[in-house]
Parts: sequence; structure tokens; C-alpha cells
Amino acid sequence: MDFALSSEHQMVQHMVREFAQREVSPFIREADRAQQMSAFVLERMAELGILGICFPLRYGGQGMDYISLGLACEELEAVDTSLRVVMSVHVGLNSLGILQWGNEDQKQRFLIPQAKGEKIACFGLSEPGVGSDVANLNCSARRDGDSYILNGEKMWISLATKAHHALVVARTNPDAADPHDGLSAFLVDLSSPGVQRGDIHGKLGVRAGSTGWIAFQEVRVPVENRLGEEGEGFKIAMSCLDNGRYTVAAGATGLIRACLEASVKYATERKAFGREIGKFQLIQQKIAYMVQAYEAARLLYLRAGWMKNQGYRNTKETSLAKWFATDASFQAAAEAVQIHGAYGYSDEYPVERYLRNAKGAVIYEGTSEIHQLMQAGYALGYRQDGDLRCELPAYDPVVWRAEESSPDKG
Repeated sequence: MDFALSSEHQMVQHMVREFAQREVSPFIREADRAQQMSAFVLERMAELGILGICFPLRYGGQGMDYISLGLACEELEAVDTSLRVVMSVHVGLNSLGILQWGNEDQKQRFLIPQAKGEKIACFGLSEPGVGSDVANLNCSARRDGDSYILNGEKMWISLATKAHHALVVARTNPDAADPHDGLSAFLVDLSSPGVQRGDIHGKLGVRAGSTGWIAFQEVRVPVENRLGEEGEGFKIAMSCLDNGRYTVAAGATGLIRACLEASVKYATERKAFGREIGKFQLIQQKIAYMVQAYEAARLLYLRAGWMKNQGYRNTKETSLAKWFATDASFQAAAEAVQIHGAYGYSDEYPVERYLRNAKGAVIYEGTSEIHQLMQAGYALGYRQDGDLRCELPAYDPVVWRAEESSPDKG
């Protein structure tokens, strides 16, 4: 058992930290106030290769592993959640889904430009009336010759107005005995006729990010853009959520660290009753809990990343990491505001933004309640993971760093 990061992991950590801290941190408060995502963010992340960090070189990526993805997400969210959301959606929910489920043609047409950052991707699952109850979504896709006709609306879609491509889950068989079996997944070009989209403003948090809606009216999607087989949409969506939840867990760990660092700095500078407030035991208790939460959250997501590297099914472990880290980050942010007192209630300090941002992660990509039920189901033996196809390909540095496919490893 080796807990040390490799030199490559440390390099990734340093590179992403430098980008986030030096290039984004100086303007993130103003972006949050303006409720607008800077075009610079996506452009620079693409330029640095962050958007393709964990994809094989032959598909336009950087040839690094899934732990590198987690480390990048931790560093990004240590500055602002909106940066990590880009990774969750573009990489976790969409591009890794194509790596896992796509055929070679789809990887060439969609994955390569996405890994290079030439095209931005989003994920269309949630709808105006459908969140956790995925099996009852209303967006439909009916077969019409060599195409599907897509109709419906997706809501709370990160990068909705920034993305070029969307991975959309729609109902193809309304008569399926099990509604889960009536869903299929599609790769949709968002420049297609019949696509409309817009931004959502007035959010509590993640204001420096892009969140919106996408409407489909008689949108024609070629059959060759269907991801997987017809009826596999629910399975594909859940595997994509596993990948997205991993990035959320890693990012929330970075948010805990940001709360800890901000609180330590303030507690050693602020004085009350003639001494630093860090000398008071109740302040120390709050900071100690942040230390505990950070270390535990980090170990949980690194374990999930290691399992991904090995090609092991990690739905249970990733769920636990996401649940723990997001709940802990919200608590850490609340305590950070408390430590800062009245200043924590204004945006003069970043902790109020951390608190607003942290709340979103206990809702999206599986609410904390959903993850509680999942963990109880595993413990009680009511829930088992079966289909091994619902896991990413194991990380193989030889294959990942080969410029072209080898005949025996694909």
C-alpha cells in the first residue's frame, strides 16, 4: 500500500494549482458577482490540456490516469466550484461516457475534439419535472428511418449555452414493462435545427459558472449518434454519473481545504479579547474538524480513483466519497463563515462564496439522501452491482500513451 503521489501526479497537481490560483483566483469574485462565466476559463483549460487529462493520446488526451483527474478537480474547486463543474460535465458525465460506451467512429467524431478542448460537451439528463426519478423522464426519441426525432426539454444543464455537444438520455420505448429499459442515449450536435437553449440566473451558488436549459423540437439525430444499444440509456446514464460523482467528491475535498486554509489565515490574524482568535478552543475545534474532514475525504476519493485505474467497479466507493465529501464541505464552509464572523457574511472574504457553492453539491449528481439509501442498500444486501460493462476501461499507461491503437489492446 503506497500513499505517496507519483512525480507525475505531483506535476499535475502543481500545474492545475498554478493555473487556478494565479490565473483565475484574481477575477473569480467579480465573475461570481456578475453571474457570468468567463470565456477565458474554457479556453485556458483547453490550452493546458486539462479538459483531456485522463484520455489516451490517440483520442486527443494527455494519457494520464483517473487519479490525475481527481487531483485536478481538487485544485480547481479550491479556487471556485465553477471550475470543477467544467470537469464534472465535460469530462466526467460526457467524454468518459464516450470513452466507455462509444464505438470508434463516435470517438473520432466526438471524443477527440472534446479531449483537445476544441469542442465543449454537456450532459442532458435532468428535466423540469424530473430529478432523482430518472426512469420517469419525458424527453422522447422516436425512430424515423436512419434517424431519431428528439423532443423535450432538459433543465439545470451545466454548460448548456457553452457546449457544442450533449449526451442526452431520452425515452425510445414508452411501452417498456420496466421504464428503465425504455431509455436510450444520444450524442447530439447542439447546432442542429430545432435546438434552443438559454441560461439560468439567480442561482444561490456556482454563479461564476454556466447553468441553463436545452429544448429539443423535432431535432433529427442520426442513428450513428446513438450511444450504446437502444434501451441501454439508463445504464449508460448511471455509469456516467459514477464518473461525475468521482469528480464532485474530489472537488468537494478541495473546497474543504480552501475553507481550512482561509480559516487558519483569518484565525491567526484576527484578535479578540487581546489575543488571536485561533487561541480559543472553540475556534480550534472547528478547524480540527476541517482537518479531519479533508483527510478523510481525500482518502475516499483517492481510493475510488485507484479502483478506476484498476478497472474495478466502484459505484459503492464513489457514492460514499461523494456523499461524505459534499456534506463535509458544506459543514466546513458553514464553520468557516462562523469563524470569520460578520466578515464571513460578506464577499470581502471568499468563505461566503464557498458556503453558497457547497450547497449545490449535496443536491446534484445524486442528493445526499440518494447516497444514504445506496449505502444502506449495500450494507443490507438489497443492492448489488452486476454488469461489469458499467465500468471504465482500466488505465494502462502503455495503451494510453500510444499514439495509435495497438492490434491487441484496441
